[in-house]
Amino acid sequence: MRTLLNIIWLVFGGFWLALGYMLFGLIACLLIITIPAGIASFRMAGYALWPFGRTIVQDPHAGGFSAVGNVIWFFVAGLWLAIGHVMTAAAQAITIVGIPLAIANIKMIPVTCFPFGKFVVSTAAVPPGYTQVDAVRL
Repeated sequence: MRTLLNIIWLVFGGFWLALGYMLFGLIACLLIITIPAGIASFRMAGYALWPFGRTIVQDPHAGGFSAVGNVIWFFVAGLWLAIGHVMTAAAQAITIVGIPLAIANIKMIPVTCFPFGKFVVSTAAVPPGYTQVDAVRL
């Protein structure tokens, strides 16, 4: 089922969202100081391309740079990418088949706005009975 949802996602919005992330990642990698933002953008591009079967977990060891990086990211790229997610979700929610895709799109907005200090992991990596935060500690 995840594969089917990922294929539908890829065709009806995931490809364009991933291109947006990759475009910002390339722009961010032009300057040495913004390379961490570029790497975060490429990581999010992979997640935006194939999201079902993967989840986001907090890094309990994220430091002050993550907080500062998230604030800068939000104003430079996060807000615009979040608007792209909302617009794509609105288009996907028109059909019944697109409703799960729209929900997934909306669920991606928090990590789109604040990507530093988070990991993308397979849902199989989160054992039953553990929270996503506990999975990082394993």
